[in-house]
Amino acid sequence: MAQLEITLKRSVIGRPQKQRKVVEALGLTKVNSTVVKPDNEAIRGMVNAVSHLVDVKEA
Repeated sequence: MAQLEITLKRSVIGRPQKQRKVVEALGLTKVNSTVVKPDNEAIRGMVNAVSHLVDVKEA
């Protein structure tokens, strides 16, 4: 199964609460922190909701 490498590139300061919760649910804490998640529809949807804050690569 494919994996996604998700990196938080912009801060969540001043962002709506919904976007903050999505970033937290992805496991991202600080700017430039990276997590590896499975490539499925749920994770893709979360990434799509905060696409302006994160950078995604296939691992």
